[in-house]
Amino acid sequence: MRLSQVDLNLFVVFDAIYSEQNLTRAAEVLCITQPAVSNALGRLRKTFDDQLFVRSPEGMMPTPVAENIVGRVREALQLLTISLQEGDKFNPQTSEKVIACSMNDLGETLILPRIMAHLQRQAPNMTLRSYYVPREEMAKELAAGNLDFAIDVPLVVDNNLCHAPLSGEDYVCAVRKDHPTVRNELSLEQYLALEHIHVSSRRKGPGMADMALSQLGHKRQIKVRVQHYMVGANIIASTDLAWTLPLRLARQLELKILPLPFEVAAINWHLFWHKSADDDHANKWLRHLFLEGLQEGMALFDAVE
Repeated sequence: MRLSQVDLNLFVVFDAIYSEQNLTRAAEVLCITQPAVSNALGRLRKTFDDQLFVRSPEGMMPTPVAENIVGRVREALQLLTISLQEGDKFNPQTSEKVIACSMNDLGETLILPRIMAHLQRQAPNMTLRSYYVPREEMAKELAAGNLDFAIDVPLVVDNNLCHAPLSGEDYVCAVRKDHPTVRNELSLEQYLALEHIHVSSRRKGPGMADMALSQLGHKRQIKVRVQHYMVGANIIASTDLAWTLPLRLARQLELKILPLPFEVAAINWHLFWHKSADDDHANKWLRHLFLEGLQEGMALFDAVE
């Protein structure tokens, strides 16, 4: 089968069915009729000599063949889209682009305010949508164009992704300012005697402080584990719990801040994007805004310190 013998629009339909897992919803997304989607699926099945999608109680589920080709199909569609846009002049002042970015609760709290301040001044018509995509799905979502960027720690390894460092965040211990037992210094013995709150999007697993303590042969007492940092702030304000968190966040919350009595590796944020978007004008401009805007904000913060 030669490419010249295949209708490339069929791959657009394939991507929509894979995303929606429903022929009617795929038709709505593509603004065509449901019979047209069914017809396209029939032609796809003949082309690949495979069912590609089979009906189930959960919807149209992809076959192993569909799973094997979806990444390459989406990357090819992304490249074609970018190629069509290559000749366009990008003007941030007039662009109405919707930026899709994956980051967790902590990233949103520490990074988005500085980024949005720059975005409102330099690209007033752009909008930004932030939501968290699990690391194992990040490369696929970036390749498909569902995400423009992802902000995460540099644990994602994929040859199709580009990344650059954004910032580093040092950890401290914090308690409420009128804590009954914690004064202005904190020994390791005192730290271990306290009960702690731990914030993580994961259901279980150690944090950076726990891993550092484990290497020293110690374990802290985690009294409560929650998903969101702002919830952690509210709990700290009304309890005697201790919280190990990034310094910049602790400063924003006006907590009593103490140096940790042991070494904990800093959290390092990286900006990720797909290599197919590396030369895209809008992506280039936004990368510069993220990298330069955030570094400028960090420098201003450090100057205040």
